[in-house]
Amino acid sequence: MASVTFNQEPVTLLGEEISVGDKAPDFTVLSNDLQEVSLSDYKGKVKLIAAVPSVDTGVCSDETKRFNEEADKLDNVQVLTISMDLPFAQTRWCAANGVKNLDTLSDHRDADFGEKYGALIKELRLLARSVFVVDSNDTVTYVEYVSEVTDHPDYERVLHHIKHNM
Repeated sequence: MASVTFNQEPVTLLGEEISVGDKAPDFTVLSNDLQEVSLSDYKGKVKLIAAVPSVDTGVCSDETKRFNEEADKLDNVQVLTISMDLPFAQTRWCAANGVKNLDTLSDHRDADFGEKYGALIKELRLLARSVFVVDSNDTVTYVEYVSEVTDHPDYERVLHHIKHNM
C-alpha cells in the first residue's frame, strides 16, 4: 500500500491500492445537484480523476484551479475532482473561483470512491491527494498517490502522460 503522510504524520489508507493496468473500479459519488454519478457516466472518455482532501484548503484549491485551466485544452478528457466536501460547499467554491471546465464530485455520503481507489484516510475520513488517469476503455493508465497529502501532485508528469499516451 502507498506510504502516505498528512502534515508529516503517517496515515492509514483504506481500500485497495490502484495500479496501472487495473480495470478502473466503478464508484458512486454525488454531483453538485445531489444526483448520483458513477464512472460509467463518463464512458468513452479519458478521465483525469483528482482526489483531494477539501477544495477549501490552499493546495486543493490551487490544484483544482490548475486542472480546471488544463481541462479546456484537453480533447476528449473529462476532469473530475473528488473530495469529501459537501456538494453545497463544492458549488459555492466553484462559483467563487470560476471553475467550470471540470466536475467536482462529493464522496461524503458513502466514501465509495475513497475505498475503491485506496484513497480514504482512516484517521481523518478525508481523501488522500491522488491522481488517476483512466482511458476510454476504463483501464487505469496513470496513478499517483502523493506521499505527503499537503504537497501538490506532479502536474507536468500527469499532463505529459495524457497528452502523449491517450
